[in-house]
Amino acid sequence: MNASAVKKVVVVGGGFAGVNFVKRLAQHKEFEITLVDLNNYNFFPPLLYQVATGFLEPSSISYPFRKFLRNKPNVRFRMAALKQVVPAENKVILSNGELEYDLLVMATGATTNYFGMENVKQHSIPMKTLSDALAMRNLLLNRLEEASRTTDREAKRKLLTIVVAGAGPTGVEVSGMFAEMRQSIIRKDYPELGKGLSEIILVDGGDAVLGPMSVASQKYSKESLEKLGVKVMLNNRVKDFDGETVELIDGNSITTKNLIWAAGVSAIAFEGFPIESFGPGKRMLVDAFNKVQGTENIYALGDTCLQTTDEKFPKGHPQVAQVAIQQGQLLAKNLPKDFSLWKPFLYNDKGSMAIIGRNKAVADIPKPKFHFNGFLAWAVWLFIHVMSLLTVKNRIRTLVNWIIAYFSRDQSFRMIIRPQDKDKNVTA
Repeated sequence: MNASAVKKVVVVGGGFAGVNFVKRLAQHKEFEITLVDLNNYNFFPPLLYQVATGFLEPSSISYPFRKFLRNKPNVRFRMAALKQVVPAENKVILSNGELEYDLLVMATGATTNYFGMENVKQHSIPMKTLSDALAMRNLLLNRLEEASRTTDREAKRKLLTIVVAGAGPTGVEVSGMFAEMRQSIIRKDYPELGKGLSEIILVDGGDAVLGPMSVASQKYSKESLEKLGVKVMLNNRVKDFDGETVELIDGNSITTKNLIWAAGVSAIAFEGFPIESFGPGKRMLVDAFNKVQGTENIYALGDTCLQTTDEKFPKGHPQVAQVAIQQGQLLAKNLPKDFSLWKPFLYNDKGSMAIIGRNKAVADIPKPKFHFNGFLAWAVWLFIHVMSLLTVKNRIRTLVNWIIAYFSRDQSFRMIIRPQDKDKNVTA
């Protein structure tokens, strides 16, 4: 093949959108692809909370990019942070150099949105990355150890109370998991803690948990959480958190050291894009083929883009995994073809699910419109999430861990591990 005919494609971000795009486009040898990511591994965000609570080890939901790309000779990996895009020169400036491109694909996902509350950003516990999950596991286990030593009743209550901000799937799943751990694992491991001092409080500004889901799912989820002992506070929001007290907009406050932030996400705006490229939530505005507004050869996929051309989603698609996967696959399918043969993106909504606890989950299927819950929904949730993991090895490891946890009502990954990087000068 003529070297001049090979197109250089730079993909920034190795999440759902980026990996699915690379996987499919790698089949076409006329493209030379470079995948750029801040981490050297792909991970599965929907199961982060299970790492954070010790039910899964990190390797169950993550996989090294370089191993994933071994059999793709036209794909290279670069571990780096994106600093700036220079569209006029068709290049990106990274934390460790520069790359030129013929086509740039932005698949940078979203980051935690603190809505301008600096105290909350500083003191709360985020749930967005694998590092966040490990930090949360260490922190909460340390808090349990501290609570087991103190004789001050109020200090113990402050250490054991957990406030979860945001009643979307992550908030609901984390609350349910902690509630079940409190009833079984924590009481077994920490008999000195006693009963009645720990509280799990779920706070959300909406009038229902799982706002985008059906009324039936909302009702079942709220009732299930309350049966597990979770206090659900709706039509309320966190206003401030100083590390000791959560202030709510209704004027009330909750004394705790633990605020888990699952209340929202925002896209990441990078330097170099025209102002007209951005819409609400810093999402890049794209056309029906995911090309970024105001650019000629830059595309955006998944959470980082806002596409309003799909008539079923005139305000844009939800920031969920299936949108990212389908957009990545379609763009990779379109690019090798003549533009006249390109297909516009139309989201195929396969439904929504959330797990609440053991044998408890909810599912909404749009076609035909159908809701189910309980054990069946829980089993389907497990199957879908296992099959969504990147490799067979990940799937087997996760399934085995879940089976053991299910029958033992216990988990094994409750170690406090504090890694120290001896070479502090290493930079990506």
